Amino acid sequence: MEVFVSGAVSRFRKPLVLVAGAALAAPLALAGPAQAEAAQYTVTPLKFTLRAGERSCTVDADLYRPAGVDATNPAPAVLATNGFGGSKSDGSTDAIGKAFAARGYVGLVYSGLGFGKSGCLITLDAPAVDGEAASGLLDFLAGSRAADDGTKADYVTQDGAGDPRVGMIGGSYGGAVQLATAAVDHRVDALVPLITWNDLGYALAPNSTGARHGVSSDTPGVFKWQWTNGFYLMGEGQPLLNASLDPSRFGSLTCLHFAPQACETIRLLNSGRYPEGEAAAMLAYARSVSPASYLSRVKAPTLLVQGQSDSLFNLNEATATYKTLKAQGTTTKMIWQSWGHSGGQAPGELNLSEGNLETSYVGRRVLGWFDRYLRKKERTYTGPAFAYYRDWRSGYGTAGALPALSRTMYLSGDGKLVDNRSKVVRASRQYSNWLVPTSHSESSLAGLIGLPDRAPYDTKGTYLAWTGAPLTAPLDVVGAPKATLKVVSPRTERVQNSGDASDKLVLFAKVYDVAPDGTQKLVNRLVSPVRVPDVTRPFTVELPGIVHRYGTGHRLRFVIAASDTAYFGNRGIKPVTVISAPGDTGVLDLPVVPAG
Repeated sequence: MEVFVSGAVSRFRKPLVLVAGAALAAPLALAGPAQAEAAQYTVTPLKFTLRAGERSCTVDADLYRPAGVDATNPAPAVLATNGFGGSKSDGSTDAIGKAFAARGYVGLVYSGLGFGKSGCLITLDAPAVDGEAASGLLDFLAGSRAADDGTKADYVTQDGAGDPRVGMIGGSYGGAVQLATAAVDHRVDALVPLITWNDLGYALAPNSTGARHGVSSDTPGVFKWQWTNGFYLMGEGQPLLNASLDPSRFGSLTCLHFAPQACETIRLLNSGRYPEGEAAAMLAYARSVSPASYLSRVKAPTLLVQGQSDSLFNLNEATATYKTLKAQGTTTKMIWQSWGHSGGQAPGELNLSEGNLETSYVGRRVLGWFDRYLRKKERTYTGPAFAYYRDWRSGYGTAGALPALSRTMYLSGDGKLVDNRSKVVRASRQYSNWLVPTSHSESSLAGLIGLPDRAPYDTKGTYLAWTGAPLTAPLDVVGAPKATLKVVSPRTERVQNSGDASDKLVLFAKVYDVAPDGTQKLVNRLVSPVRVPDVTRPFTVELPGIVHRYGTGHRLRFVIAASDTAYFGNRGIKPVTVISAPGDTGVLDLPVVPAG
């Protein structure tokens, strides 16, 4: 059945950033432009039976065909799918098809495997499964495969026999699948992944120290239980939320809707125990379905868009992807926008409900990217290599490269953060964890759905803080601060080599902005979980990337805490002492850009 639509997108749902495990329908779709108000297109629901890994899957899709596009007047295509827990009918996903059809692109929007009315198990965007299914849809856009009802698309621009000109766009789960598809099928011509991950091992159980590459560490991280368990429940509930008798959607009685290895990974994380062999297998699987493991095969020009307000997939994930793609010669640029999974929508930013593609900075960059690589407008300017949203100026700063670490502060024994090592006071201070969490940093589940949420806090005796002097001029931090620390924890020393990573010391690092009146703000409520590989050695902590101006008179405060409510913590009581001395390793490095 075809549905005839006249005009651009006329109704838009309000932007949503739902709690962990929801559809992640952030405002990432694009409304019709003013000049496209008279545009017309048809919408045709289609089913495809595709091979995806070891199973045959039904894929539910909608085809958006602009008026006037035919075999003699073809157009490039845009392929998109939903965020985790969603479907092709989500306001954000559906609006992608509408928006680009209104601009003359052929749109193919589908429900990802295991979601909506599409079959198969959830494999967390594995290239060999989700990527292979998307490759089958590229065959349809190439005109070499028909839908189950016989529909063919012989009106998509071709770069060669069987090679359709296709771009992909989408957010979160619908972002990683783009990289997975491009890794197995080089016919994809342009990618725009929004707010997605680099390494699920880091995203779901982050360890912000000991990185061997990008954000990946060989020591299992600290379990992010709120987000991860929300996703697990949403995934396992799919047969109830989207009733289906399709046998390909069911795994086993113990793991209904996820691929077995995905289920086992989540179960191991929930156990709180990470024996050496099992932990290695967990990290190996999480990375095997992550861009970190297959980016070497991604050649399509990629515009990465990541959210500054995002405690699920922070800016460091996009940075790791960006650096890898750039190092291997893949055309790539990166934008840090205001909003992510944790909210942060700002006026004028790309927003589904406002339909502001032409008037938002990110929207214009997306249009330029597709103009250049899908419409082949060679002279189209695609923007600077790096751009970041500045809330103090309601606009974007741009740069030809990521800012480098350029300001060093030292952790003094008197609790001060000083600008010269000679000012460090020799002293030691101690904190200890309780058996229950005593710090709260990230937005809670209550806060994400609009219920009252306590401000970030740390309980006395369970953290240490170092505070700088009031600033005499604004300080603009753009990027990921790094702290080099050395701690003393005899109880940890006795058990850290037990063969179970969960016996190692856990701590949480974060940076606050302290106003002249003493109130403090944790920028975007981001925290850096650490499982220390060896407490007898110094270690470096990479904090989540931020974009923040510390105003004149404000003070910068660095904190390490024993626990956090959004994560699993230490097993047993593990007191920690930090000894400061003029020649010690306690430093905080900041990526600072010139004010203005």
